[in-house]
Amino acid sequence: VQLQASGGGVVQAGGSLRVDCSASQRTDSNFAMGWFRQAPGKEREFVAARRSNGATYYADSVKGRFTISRDNAKKTVYLQMNSLKPEDTAMYYCVARYGWNVAWRAESSYHYWGQGTKVTVSS
Repeated sequence: VQLQASGGGVVQAGGSLRVDCSASQRTDSNFAMGWFRQAPGKEREFVAARRSNGATYYADSVKGRFTISRDNAKKTVYLQMNSLKPEDTAMYYCVARYGWNVAWRAESSYHYWGQGTKVTVSS
């Protein structure tokens, strides 16, 4: 499975942005997709994930501001980011895996990674 991320850009603090990730093949069944991010000089961290059964998982830092959704027909997962803060500035990476792992915050739990898309939030 190949993942293609898009939609990054520059936005002012308080603004909104959506990043998209398209998969190269149908991903309806038992396939989780999500996002990680890496800010300059920091470790990569989990942002959000959505399982094929609709369950969603968020990092505490984005809960209530970010929403992950998915369109199986379009093989695409979306991350809607609202109330953006300068600390949300990072390279955002799309991830995916078959099945699920209780260690859903860990990078090693995801088998497939897309290239990053850069999000910059100016103050």
